[in-house]
Amino acid sequence: MQTHLSFGSDNHSGVHPAVMLALAEANQGHTPAYGADPWTAKAKHLLKQCFGADSEIFFLFNGTAANTLAIRSLCQPYESVFAVSNAHIHEDECGAPEYICGSKILTVAPKEGKLSLKALEQLKIDPGNPHRVLPRLVSITQATESGTVYTLEQLRDICDLAHKKGMFVHMDGARLANATAFLGLELGDCTSAVGIDALSFGGTKNGLLCAEALIFLKPGLAHRFDYLQKQSMQLASKMRFLSSQFIPYLEQKLWLTNAQNANSMAQYLRSRLAKLSSVHFPYPTQANEVFVRVNPTQAQHLYTEAAAYPWDEGLVRLVCSFDTTKEAIDRLFTGPLTI
Repeated sequence: MQTHLSFGSDNHSGVHPAVMLALAEANQGHTPAYGADPWTAKAKHLLKQCFGADSEIFFLFNGTAANTLAIRSLCQPYESVFAVSNAHIHEDECGAPEYICGSKILTVAPKEGKLSLKALEQLKIDPGNPHRVLPRLVSITQATESGTVYTLEQLRDICDLAHKKGMFVHMDGARLANATAFLGLELGDCTSAVGIDALSFGGTKNGLLCAEALIFLKPGLAHRFDYLQKQSMQLASKMRFLSSQFIPYLEQKLWLTNAQNANSMAQYLRSRLAKLSSVHFPYPTQANEVFVRVNPTQAQHLYTEAAAYPWDEGLVRLVCSFDTTKEAIDRLFTGPLTI
């Protein structure tokens, strides 16, 4: 059985022991189904403390469902989503948002992974032309697919402009914890406080087990979402096993300590890689992902020894997790990576 640490994705990591304990504690006796249980009530209360009393919270099995159902709830099929071309909803979800929602995704090239304000300014909306889809939702990713992090000013500017255009803003927060840790803020500071309308709040990449939350941050946006959740096969009967994971995640601030370790290990990994000759980093390392261009022999070593992920145009992506250690990183620097 393979037990060594992998740097291919933070999805490769296991479940934090405190989360496993919470699952074991939830596995006691019988309780009402479909979210009418005390664990779900407590988890929702904790999330409201983070994101606002008006937020409405739904627990789902995975991030693709959270992103897709956010789009489905906020867009009609003739309305479109505006995102960068490397967004997860565009490149990595097998067309699920477009197939299930019917909403076309319009894309622009990212700048260091981010959607630029200029691109949003140039987005044309013509509500009197039924020959074209009608842009309705801006979707941004925090931290981005390039491992970079939007600043509060950038988030606020995007939300303000989108709302002026009559659009909603959705945040794919699969790595929101890592971005928030990098900014040194609280979860609500870079979501509800800047104007985000709907949030896919990830847990799986940061120590949880198949647990995500879709959070509508403003009143009225979740109208009849319970029907969409059921129709989309995302209403868990034994909901306590999803929601209970968020209790230690929030009460013990595991989201923060887990993310801080992953982020700091990414910085350490980058510092070790930077000592190699002819190494190039196309993006700053701000969250828990390191993108690096090395020679083919070194790249093959990273694919073999670190299970690194081959990215676009010869880039290698390495991702650190809540349980990554310096010792695990140091073990990579042998053979062609010897410094």
